[in-house]
Amino acid sequence: MGTSASIWVLADFTASLQRFVQVFATIYIVLIFAWVVLSWVDLPYSRTASVVGEFLDQVCRPYLRLFRWLPTLGPFDISPYVGILVLLVAADIVDRLIGALL
Repeated sequence: MGTSASIWVLADFTASLQRFVQVFATIYIVLIFAWVVLSWVDLPYSRTASVVGEFLDQVCRPYLRLFRWLPTLGPFDISPYVGILVLLVAADIVDRLIGALL
C-alpha cells in the first residue's frame, strides 16, 4: 500500500510541476505581449500606465535583451516574437523532461 501511495504522490507532483511550467510560460508570454502593446501606446500623463510600463520593463527587458542582436524588420523589432517562440519551445522541452524523468 505504501508503494502505490508514493507512486500516486509522485504522479501528482509531476503533473503539478508540469502545470506550473505551462502557467509560468503563459503568464510570461502575456506580460511580453502587454510590454509590446504598451510600447506602441504613449499616455503622457497617466501615472498608472507609467507604473505598469516600468514593471513590464523590469520583468521583460532582461529576457528580451538576449534577442536584441536580431535584425529589425524596418521599424519592427522581432526580438519579442523570437523570445516568445523560444519560451514556448523551452517550456515544451522542460515539460517533456519532467514527464520523462519523474
